[in-house]
Amino acid sequence: MAQMIEITDFDAPELDVYARLTENQLINRHEPEKGMFIAESPKVIERALDAGYMPVSILTEKRHIEGEGQKILARCGEIPVYTAEFDVLTKLTGFQLTRGMLCAMYRQPLPSVQSVCKGAKRIAVLENVVNPTNVGAIFRSAAALGMDAVLLTTGCSNPLYRRAIRVSMGTVFQVPWTYLGEETKPETVRNPDSEEEKEPGTGIERNLEPEEKADSGNWQKQLHELGFHTVAMALKEDSLSIDDPKLMNEDKLAIVLGTEGDGLAPETIATCDDTVCIPMAHGVDSLNVAAASAVAFWQLGRQAHKDNCCNMNSNYQLWE
Repeated sequence: MAQMIEITDFDAPELDVYARLTENQLINRHEPEKGMFIAESPKVIERALDAGYMPVSILTEKRHIEGEGQKILARCGEIPVYTAEFDVLTKLTGFQLTRGMLCAMYRQPLPSVQSVCKGAKRIAVLENVVNPTNVGAIFRSAAALGMDAVLLTTGCSNPLYRRAIRVSMGTVFQVPWTYLGEETKPETVRNPDSEEEKEPGTGIERNLEPEEKADSGNWQKQLHELGFHTVAMALKEDSLSIDDPKLMNEDKLAIVLGTEGDGLAPETIATCDDTVCIPMAHGVDSLNVAAASAVAFWQLGRQAHKDNCCNMNSNYQLWE
């Protein structure tokens, strides 16, 4: 039975995880086994519980205790549940941005690239995608449009940042993912920009120190050994159209997407098996990386999953 605790002191240290700790502090670099993240809304929390994440505490509006959150509370056992009316909770920084229920949860150890890719036919590879909103949107498209896994270089924003989870609508708990490279340090983050720091638990992006940059040649070699044909999403004169039959006939395909603004590193493009572009109209030369990912996943994921396309909605149920 959950321990219901009425909020009377907004400065109580138990509420720090929701209102005052940054992503850097939540990750807990010094003791990564105690690292946490924040899941928002009953449905997203349910996704995390389904994926085996362990809840630490809950912050919720009173109306959810006997409403939409009742089933969640029943699954969480004897953990503290901090509660108050909505107008009271809005005094806590960032709560007005939520859907009425927050859950602090422990992170899990990252799986290996081999285990994430086992049985996969279509995977997405993100190179230094630093905006957590884009990372979340890419995961949502990956879940809906047939990607079996997502791999990230160590320069990417963490998929378990609060904003990324929110934008993904919990699909970060459905799609298998991990970081590329044998010496990844997923707990390392850079100092946040002032705008990102305004909302506790959101938006702090990963460190891009030189020693942490994943070497494209090494991770592409790893993907080749796992049987993947790598395609770089980039604008080049010799780029294949995204609907080229050659791509559709590849048994295992890794779709490589680059950072906002600059796109993929030249050395990444050079070492990919093919370069692919999305045909554009009206003189538009590119799309936001999240938008481009949706187009790429739809086109390149169809062939591999054509036999179970009709079942994808049941496998990856989404909501607004």
